[in-house]
Amino acid sequence: MGLNSKIKSLIFAGCSIMSIGALAGFASSRQNEKICEKVSIIIDNEYNNYFIGDKEVRDLLTREGERKLEGLYNQDIDLKNLEKRIEANKFVKDAEVYRGLDGNVHVKVKQTRPIARIIRTDQQDVYIDAEGNILPLSDRYTARVIPITKSALIKSSDKGFFQDSIGQSYLSLLQFIENDQFWKAQIAQMHIDGRGEVSFLPQVGEHTIEFGKPVRVDQKFKKLMIFYKEVLPVMGWEKYKRVNIEYEDQIICE
Repeated sequence: MGLNSKIKSLIFAGCSIMSIGALAGFASSRQNEKICEKVSIIIDNEYNNYFIGDKEVRDLLTREGERKLEGLYNQDIDLKNLEKRIEANKFVKDAEVYRGLDGNVHVKVKQTRPIARIIRTDQQDVYIDAEGNILPLSDRYTARVIPITKSALIKSSDKGFFQDSIGQSYLSLLQFIENDQFWKAQIAQMHIDGRGEVSFLPQVGEHTIEFGKPVRVDQKFKKLMIFYKEVLPVMGWEKYKRVNIEYEDQIICE
């Protein structure tokens, strides 16, 4: 390619970039001049959670109705700030606020998913989510999750018991139960004693399941499943009051 051809190519490329930039600037300017006439809200209820509804989201967007978005020019609407405002709500895991081609505002909200409820005698109960975050109770909705009681000897750190180095293993245990349809339906309650050992009360049967420390979780539940499939159908669901699966390679029944 000759020198003149290279120069022509560079000039053409430069002109193309300038043209694209000008068109983008023009389009952006036209968008900013549009007025928001409608706010559309979609709330993801993948896990059938109803902690936050359309009204609550609108209140967050408008600061309890003080600053409505309808009627504002696009340039006067800070989408990132609106996202942060919604995500500040503890029941919101993620929020996306964006502008459509028509200038209207669209909001998508993904709710947090509680996996357990901590029963507390000295103060109000709380939920924990799949990451171990503490969530308050809601006047709007009560989640059907496993309740947990724990000894007063089990102290929480500033991060919360289920987010410190010790509590992570208990959180992993809860995640295992949450992700298994059978155990999620069968486990009625969980208790953590002063030594950090776990026991369960089942939905069906009169026995207490002594699980021990939250280690070898998969192996222990496999042993318990064998007990449910091979022992209880023969001996009867009311036969035993205590089932211990704490130790390797054995099940203790009384």
